[in-house]
Amino acid sequence: MYRKILIATDGSELGDSAVEHGLQLAKALNANVMVVTVTEAWSPLDVANEAELGNFDAVKLYEDAAKRAAVAILKRATDTAQSIEVSAETRHVMDRPPAEGILETAKLEDCDLIVMASHGRRGLQKVLLGSQTSEVVTLSDRPVLVVR
Repeated sequence: MYRKILIATDGSELGDSAVEHGLQLAKALNANVMVVTVTEAWSPLDVANEAELGNFDAVKLYEDAAKRAAVAILKRATDTAQSIEVSAETRHVMDRPPAEGILETAKLEDCDLIVMASHGRRGLQKVLLGSQTSEVVTLSDRPVLVVR
């Protein structure tokens, strides 16, 4: 049915739940897995604020922090995959809006299913389908499994 499953995660608790669900599905179907996390580009406003405070390396600091966070997120996903005996590739996509990075990776890797959490936010936003998830569902030319 599905040969290659892309699992998108932002490292949130719900994102981790989607990772586990996607990995269990991949195991049942004997499918290949690509786990992806996406880091948005730095904000010029944030960089300007940092420069005002005398920090002229704000872009580098942001990119370094984003890389460290992505490594931690993808390691958790890899550890989960190993614990249920599923092989998973990982990818960190930088400087893209999350939905765009997820869709690009699904296309580049020829994934035939995208698995992601319904949202990655807290509070009132929990009631609504997350904006990135909604965008992926709307724009994807392949099936999207949304994990609540």
